[in-house]
Amino acid sequence: MTFKTGLCQMAGSLKEDMAENKKETWAKAEQMIREAASNGAQIIALPEMWNCPYSNDFFRAYSESADGETVGRMSELAKTLGIYLIGGSIPELDDDRVYNTCFAFDREGQVIGKHRKAHLFDIDVKGGIRFMESDTLTAGDAATVIDTEYGKIGIAICYDVRFPELFRKMTLDGARMVFLPAAFNLTTGPAHWDLTMRARALDNQIYFAAISPARCMEGVYQAYGYSCVTTPWAEFAARAETEETIIYADIDFEYEDSIRDQLPLLKHRRPELY
Repeated sequence: MTFKTGLCQMAGSLKEDMAENKKETWAKAEQMIREAASNGAQIIALPEMWNCPYSNDFFRAYSESADGETVGRMSELAKTLGIYLIGGSIPELDDDRVYNTCFAFDREGQVIGKHRKAHLFDIDVKGGIRFMESDTLTAGDAATVIDTEYGKIGIAICYDVRFPELFRKMTLDGARMVFLPAAFNLTTGPAHWDLTMRARALDNQIYFAAISPARCMEGVYQAYGYSCVTTPWAEFAARAETEETIIYADIDFEYEDSIRDQLPLLKHRRPELY
């Protein structure tokens, strides 16, 4: 089973007015999704917090419910274009709590999965960056694997990637590929981005798609960029630079099967030891 995926590495808006900011970012997201679909992508993905400045100062103000305008627009566009859409992540408001949430849509525009970021980005790198998502956000409590006509696909968000147990669980639950909307920064990105994405693909012998925002030095948060698709052999099938762009990769699960046959890591597991 093969298909083409398209990853939309988009920059957020710099408008100060929230309504104008959301309007501009949606227009850009729609344009990129339409372009990716016109180029044959069947599963298209957006980056983390694509419709909101990545800052605790904005998450609650920009948050929307699951039946809000942004989810509705993504649903309608997925149906119109007949694509699967991995909707990056947006701040989701539920019962007065704010989550960093990815909604996934099928070709009919139905929500077929929702992942709430399970591991919150609370770090303090000396001489680098300090960020405490838990000041505003609430953590999710589940691994997420969705069903598509191509096979099962896992979804995680950014800091989740540093916890390999989550990805092994998704793989054992049948995921053949994982999509990771992720906004690494200029401290963690150069050090760990390529290494971590390749490691998760290699650990689990899966395709791994990481979707970053484009780098914008004028924004409140500087994302690393370098969105990528990694093969089960831990090679890059596609890789962006830092600018706004769409990258494409052909996904071949028969190739994935061949890698697992030649190097049967999953069959050689000994869970009784660990």
